[in-house]
Amino acid sequence: MRVITGKARGRRLETLTGEDVRPTADRIKEAIFSALQFEIEGRLFLDLFAGSGQMGIEALSRGAAGAVFVDESRESAGVVRKNLQSTGLMENASVMNMDSIGFLKMKSGKFDIAFLDPPYRTGLLQKALELVVGSVKKTGVIVCESPLDEELPENCGDFTVDRTYRYGKIKVTMYRHKDMLTEE
Repeated sequence: MRVITGKARGRRLETLTGEDVRPTADRIKEAIFSALQFEIEGRLFLDLFAGSGQMGIEALSRGAAGAVFVDESRESAGVVRKNLQSTGLMENASVMNMDSIGFLKMKSGKFDIAFLDPPYRTGLLQKALELVVGSVKKTGVIVCESPLDEELPENCGDFTVDRTYRYGKIKVTMYRHKDMLTEE
């Protein structure tokens, strides 16, 4: 697993091993960042259920102003810190070793991009989606990675599904504020 482009291009990232770990595939990561390419620079990125931190690190490498990484696993938070240090991107990052739902309930700031990729089929994605809408700017985007057969709501708060992409057994759903969709 490597950083695709930007300041840390080509840097190898560490990841935990085991059945509980499921890093976003490179082709899916590349597709997500291609869809968001003009929305990253200077923006604040939330990597919820961060795992290795590869999504937030990719955002920082591409010019995001900052990234917050949240994962309840102490081991995952440690891997995120190592990856941030090895890529030289620690300065604009914050790693929170805590429950993602608890983090969202704190309402700590407004993000431009929120990436949600919790363990599949646990109900965590739906819970996080309900709460994250309060932490994303009106001009922002919420990106959810889930299995193809997992149902997601069409609307969540003032955010609605903008696009859904399918990659084999995985889907990526992007939510945008309803007022931003009518302007396009």
